[in-house]
Amino acid sequence: MSKKKNDLEIGQLKPSKITVKNLGLTEKQKSLVRLSLDERNKVIFISGPAGSTKTFMAVYCALKQLKKNEDLDLLYVRTIIESADKGLGFLPGDLHEKLNPYMAPLDEKLRELIPPNTGLVDELMKQERVQAMPVNFLRGANWINKVVVADEAQNFTFKELTTLLTRIGRDSQLFICGDYMQSDINGKSGFKQMFDLFNDDQSKDNGIQCFSFGFEDILRSEILSYIIKKIEQK
Repeated sequence: MSKKKNDLEIGQLKPSKITVKNLGLTEKQKSLVRLSLDERNKVIFISGPAGSTKTFMAVYCALKQLKKNEDLDLLYVRTIIESADKGLGFLPGDLHEKLNPYMAPLDEKLRELIPPNTGLVDELMKQERVQAMPVNFLRGANWINKVVVADEAQNFTFKELTTLLTRIGRDSQLFICGDYMQSDINGKSGFKQMFDLFNDDQSKDNGIQCFSFGFEDILRSEILSYIIKKIEQK
């Protein structure tokens, strides 16, 4: 049964109509939006250095899809691998509370993209149209009517990325965002291998796109662009 029909039957209020801020996108960003809105494209790999708007644009494209079709939900997937050399250790609380620190980037991007003072972000989460899940919990899932954003995919192994890709079902779209430079799993990352595997014309014809941001697309700050280039040259 569809979410829309179920909501009407049990008398729940439907979420407010999604509105997304009008942004001054670069031509590169606009090209990614066009790819995402093409119904033929079901999987989009997005690579790029820190600050090049990978996650931001993936969430932006996902919200555009939710705005277009109210039956779609947004699922944010991320590994619980930590990016610091030393871990934070045990985190107290239930599963939701444990995952909050790892899922903060999704909340941050949603609040950047949805007009403030609407209460829409909290409403979407309450209605479970926006959810988050660690990659470890994906086995057995079957995504129908979902837009999935997999973040920090450079910290997924090839096996985890295989599990991720094979969850996609009817009327769903998957964004896989990663940065080759920032893997935290000691050479076990499968992101570049998987990106390269599907970076061909045959994959494009089957609805799988590989999209790359470069140093020139870093918008976070000029100093970050310099830092990234300097580190890559070492």
